[in-house]
Parts: sequence; C-alpha cells; structure tokens
Amino acid sequence: MHTMNKQDPLTYEIIGAAIEVHKVLGPGLLESLYEEALCIELHERNLEFERQKLLEISYKGHDIGTFVVDIIVENRVVVELKSVRQLAPIHEAQLLSYLHLTKCSIGLLLNFNVAVMKQGVKRMAV
Repeated sequence: MHTMNKQDPLTYEIIGAAIEVHKVLGPGLLESLYEEALCIELHERNLEFERQKLLEISYKGHDIGTFVVDIIVENRVVVELKSVRQLAPIHEAQLLSYLHLTKCSIGLLLNFNVAVMKQGVKRMAV
C-alpha cells in the first residue's frame, strides 16, 4: 500500500467534488446526505459512477454473501464516505479490503466531519 501521488487527475477531480460538497453543506451531517450531494457533483463533472454497488464475496470458490461499496467512479476508484470524528485504522483496512475485492487499484476515504475537507481525505492504492 502507498499513498497516491498528486498526478492522478481522476482522484483530484473526485476530491474537488468532495471539497465543493463540504464547502456548501459543511461538517456534521449524515453520510447519506454527503453521498447524495457528491453524486450530484460527480454527475455535473460528467464522471461515470455507480453508487451503493452490491458485490458478491466468494471464499475458496464459494459465494458467502455480498457487500456494498458507497461509490465506484469510472470503474476504477472506490470512494468510501464517512462522517466521523476521526478516521480510524479500521476505516483504512475496510477500504483496502474493498480495493482487493473490487479489483480497483485506487481508493479514496472521505471524512466529511472535518473543519477543512482536505483534512478528511485519505488516498490509498494497492
């Protein structure tokens, strides 16, 4: 795992959309409201995305259930939204699991419960 460099235009576009949402709505709301607003921003930026994407999990060739990813942008960036006091290591571990299971290589963990949105952005890659 490593942090992405600043040369990835798609993640910067997504982060820009998140900053716009945070600028308009501010901190402290429910994740579902930020998700709705972020999807509006992504749509306005002509980015293709799927929200609340249901994916199958298999274990040693056996289907064992499903999980839901908040947003997948352009079939390559997993976006996990939070509205928590502070991101915890489990949030990063969750995003890494989602990256592994979706076969995406880039993920963004976005915590909207911060004073400045840049403080709530964690970019990860596998």
